[in-house]
Amino acid sequence: MVYPAPLAEASFKDVFDTVAGQVERVLRGKKRAVHLALVCMFAEGHLLIEDVPGVGKTSLAKAIAHTIGGSWRRIQFTPDLLPSDVTGASVWDRGTGDFTFRPGGVFANVVLADEINRASPKTQSSLLEAMEERQVTVDTQTHMLDAPFMVIATQNPIELEGTYPLPEAQLDRFLMRLRVGYPDRDAELAILEAQGGAAVAPESLEPVTDAEAVAAWSAELASVHMASELQGYIVDVVDATRHHRDLLLGVSPRGALGLQRASRALAASLGRSYVVPDDVKALAPTVLEHRLVLSPEAQMRGASAEAVLNHVLDSVAVPAARDA
Repeated sequence: MVYPAPLAEASFKDVFDTVAGQVERVLRGKKRAVHLALVCMFAEGHLLIEDVPGVGKTSLAKAIAHTIGGSWRRIQFTPDLLPSDVTGASVWDRGTGDFTFRPGGVFANVVLADEINRASPKTQSSLLEAMEERQVTVDTQTHMLDAPFMVIATQNPIELEGTYPLPEAQLDRFLMRLRVGYPDRDAELAILEAQGGAAVAPESLEPVTDAEAVAAWSAELASVHMASELQGYIVDVVDATRHHRDLLLGVSPRGALGLQRASRALAASLGRSYVVPDDVKALAPTVLEHRLVLSPEAQMRGASAEAVLNHVLDSVAVPAARDA
């Protein structure tokens, strides 16, 4: 396999831009969505893509999987899907006269959980251990998952019939919730012109890196500098959500840690070795909003989690940016 630049010599920004450019061949006109999805991947997080049908949710997930060259599996979540279909099961082997473990769909570097809210809560919960601890326990035996491990889940927020809303415990395990949105006019014209011609399918993308390199870069991002003032800012923001009168449930410590990891990945993707306040503010809605639970009174008034989070961000003082 030949990469655009030797992995040993390329900077993180070089690798990031190359991966992003490859994914953008499939998802036209969605530079911001692609950028945030890749920040989520390198920050060792899981991604929930929530949007209306036909905007490229599944294509984005498949394009990322093929571009990084790791193993990937797609699990179509349906009401009759069993937990063992996700995690795997112990199967009797006549040859050995013993039970052997048969891995489920979750054993891959990138797992596409398509229409995750169509499966029962029991099946949804089978992902909890894998998403948080990168392991699966079946019949008291623990099986480790390969690194990197990323769940990219999709769901349609409009069609509610026959769906099961994701519980707070599962939502909290997604580092980001992303909305792809409709393409602009020029991008949609390009999509129409490519139809039946030079349209790029996710399956046709050539890998531009590999799973080992992604895991190595993810570990390296811990060295991106974040000032103590910025860490204090993150703590102040999440603490404000826990005491806001319109919120029944604020941001967990997992959310604060996730915002720090994502901010470091975003800074590195822009070619910086340090985090600035704008990195944190830019990512806060994507990382924190889906973790908020409105109080009944706020819901009756028609308040939204987005509006509450914006109020929190406006009320918490941002530390002055300093040169690193």
